[in-house]
Amino acid sequence: MADTEQLPAWCPGDGWCSITSTAALVGKKWHPVIIHRLLSEGPLGFNALQEEVDGISSKVLSESLDDLEDKRIVSRTIVSEKPVRVEYALTELGESLEPVVMSMAEWGQKHLDPVDEEAASVV
Repeated sequence: MADTEQLPAWCPGDGWCSITSTAALVGKKWHPVIIHRLLSEGPLGFNALQEEVDGISSKVLSESLDDLEDKRIVSRTIVSEKPVRVEYALTELGESLEPVVMSMAEWGQKHLDPVDEEAASVV
């Protein structure tokens, strides 16, 4: 694993540290969804990504992307200056989260009851 980028751990030496450090990365509500959509669709502009992540506000998407960029999971590239258009893509580190996010999706499909849209909007 020495060939891949390493992230700092806030709890080195503790047996549970790798779990909590990973959870801190993907444990926010929209982070795994954003990562999943970028894994599935490839690089996307802000508006396209917002369409792919149905239900997220512009503010929350922007904050989430900033956080994922700070954590080196997502990269932001300016595609055009006028009008300003940016594209978001997963970094190599972000792509390495694919088995984690896909396992979350598989677990959810197997163990969570389907919810009708009306009930889901209340949550």
